[in-house]
Amino acid sequence: MTRAARLAQEAPAGIDEAVTLDRLAGDWRIYQLAAGHRFSVDDTLVAWMASRVAPGAGRVLDLGAGIGSVGLITLWKLLRCGAEACHVTMVEAQEQSQRLCRATVALNRVADRATLILGDLRDANVVAGEYDLVTGSPPYFPVGTGKISPHAQKAACRMELRGTIADYARAAAPRLAPDGWFVACFPARDPRGDAAFAPAGLAVHATCDVVFREGMPPMIRLFAARLADPRSRPVVTRPWPTLTLRDRAGAWSPTYQDIRREMGIDPAGER
Repeated sequence: MTRAARLAQEAPAGIDEAVTLDRLAGDWRIYQLAAGHRFSVDDTLVAWMASRVAPGAGRVLDLGAGIGSVGLITLWKLLRCGAEACHVTMVEAQEQSQRLCRATVALNRVADRATLILGDLRDANVVAGEYDLVTGSPPYFPVGTGKISPHAQKAACRMELRGTIADYARAAAPRLAPDGWFVACFPARDPRGDAAFAPAGLAVHATCDVVFREGMPPMIRLFAARLADPRSRPVVTRPWPTLTLRDRAGAWSPTYQDIRREMGIDPAGER
């Protein structure tokens, strides 16, 4: 199916660009700008790791939520893990992205399970409370290392215009419950990812390197961290087996097909 064929018949209120309506998880759908930021494999994998380390999470916080992909996929999966009281709070600074997210929440009839907050995740007062699980899929590139998209919504999702992985870690730590988890992703070859957690008072318990195609080096790394306890022995990070998404011919790997099924995505489908 072409993108043009997926164009939504009607854009959500306040959106004056072409919008598509796409599969998210199970029978849930998501509104996305046709020419703007669109959710990616990275978002699905953050939700996958989050649901693996905290399958019973009731209070979830998604930082830099964008159009809601990470937070809502996580919510979908946790509900199916038996976390019947699960509720996700999503913090996003861009009004356009939040409008899309709000429309997606309404479309999937989960308004009672989602709270949307318009604000900058770096603001200490933007959201209060303790959460069992905090997620984040931060932008990957420092300003000055690449071309900034003229599309403002797309630019902020790619370039570090409103925070780095270190900012996400600093925002997550004070909002974690004592036994909570923070799950995020970052380019595997960028040392800033590994270095972001300890200064924020977090200890990385697990990582998972992701290879996009067999024979290539890992492109992204998933991190699962908890609050560091200075009274305890240092945490030994346990790497999960490297996840390869596609074989050399470009077909989804059996392991990733299993993950897609687990996360409510048809392995034979377009996403």
